[in-house]
Amino acid sequence: MRAKGKTTRRLMSLGLCGAALAAALAAPAAHAAPGERHRPGDRPLWTPTATGTDARFRGLAAVSRRTAWLAGTKGTVLRTSDGGRHWRDVSPPGAAEAGLEFRDIEAFDARRAVALSIGEGEASRVLRTDDGGATWTESFRNGDARAFYDCLTFFDSRHGLAMSDPVDGRFRILSTADGGRSWNVLPGTGMPPAQDGEAGFAASGQCLVSSGPGDVWLATGGAATARVLHSGDRGLTWTAAETTLPAGDPARGVFGLAFRDRTHGIAVGGDYRPDQESPRASAVTDNGGRSWRRSATAPAAYRSGVAWLPHSRSSALAVGPTGTDLTTDGGRTWRTVGTGSYDTVACTADGGCWAAGEQGRAARLTGF
Repeated sequence: MRAKGKTTRRLMSLGLCGAALAAALAAPAAHAAPGERHRPGDRPLWTPTATGTDARFRGLAAVSRRTAWLAGTKGTVLRTSDGGRHWRDVSPPGAAEAGLEFRDIEAFDARRAVALSIGEGEASRVLRTDDGGATWTESFRNGDARAFYDCLTFFDSRHGLAMSDPVDGRFRILSTADGGRSWNVLPGTGMPPAQDGEAGFAASGQCLVSSGPGDVWLATGGAATARVLHSGDRGLTWTAAETTLPAGDPARGVFGLAFRDRTHGIAVGGDYRPDQESPRASAVTDNGGRSWRRSATAPAAYRSGVAWLPHSRSSALAVGPTGTDLTTDGGRTWRTVGTGSYDTVACTADGGCWAAGEQGRAARLTGF
C-alpha cells in the first residue's frame, strides 16, 4: 500500500520515531497491503516488493530505507538501492551450482557486504564484496567436517564474529578484525560446555547478534533448556543463561535475538514445526542477558525473527511463517498485526524496516 497523501510522505521522509510508528501500527485502518492478510482493525503493515525469484530469504541486511541486501537459497543474493522498487541479482558466480545456502548477510553500505552459507564441512563459507556484489571473494571455507556455521554479526565495519554448532562439546567462534577479509578460530577455553543436543538455528540470521563495541549474544536450542550465551569481550569469554522458551526437542529453542542496547533484549522462537503449538515463544531481559523473563502475552505462534523499531525504547516487531506481532512494552506483551509469512526482520536508524522470507518474499514497512 502506498503512503496516503503528502503529510504521510513528509513524515516518512523526515523519519518517524519508534513511538509514533508503533502507535500508527496499532491504529485502525481499512486496507491491507497486496499479498498481506490483516485482521479487522489492524493497520497496514508490510508492502511486498517484487524480487523476481522464488528463493527463500533468511538473510537480511537493512542498511537504510533505500538500501537492503537479501541472502537465501540457491546461492541467491539480491540488493536494492531504491527502496525495493528494483532488486538486482548480485549472487556470487557459481554459488547456485555449488549448492550454497545463504542464511545470513551483514552489510556496511550499498557496496560492502559479508555473506554466510551454511552446512556441514565445506558448505559453510564466508564471502565478501566491496563493489555492490559485482565481484565476490571467498574469505573462509570450513575445513572441519564437525563444524556447521549458523550466523554472523559485526560490531563495526572491521570487527565481527561467526558461530558454529558445538565442536568437541563447545560452540566454535570465528573472528575477523579486517571486515571479513580473513578469519581466525577463537580459543574454546572461554566457552562453557554445550548441553547434549544443543545447537544454533540458522533461521533468520539472528542467532548471533551484537550491540556496541564488544557485547555479543548467541541463541541456542535443541537441548533440555533453551539458552542465551553472552560475551562482553568480542567472543573471548562467555556466560550462559537459561531462558523460558520451549526446549527439550531438536525443533525447539531460541531462534532470534534483538538488543536495543547492551542491557535490553528480546528472545523469540518456539517450535518451528507447523503442526506444533509454541506457547511461551518469547522472553525479555533488562540485565544484558544474565536472566530472562517470560513474556506475559507471547506471540501467537513460533517466531524466527525480531527487531526493535527505530528510535524506540519499547516497541519491536517479531515475524514468522504465520504472521507478524507487535510489542509496545519492551516484549512483555504482543499482539498479532499481520498474517503474512516472513522469516526475518530488520530496522535501520533512518526509520526503515524490512522483512523477508519464503517464495522470494521481501517487504518494506509502509502504509502508516
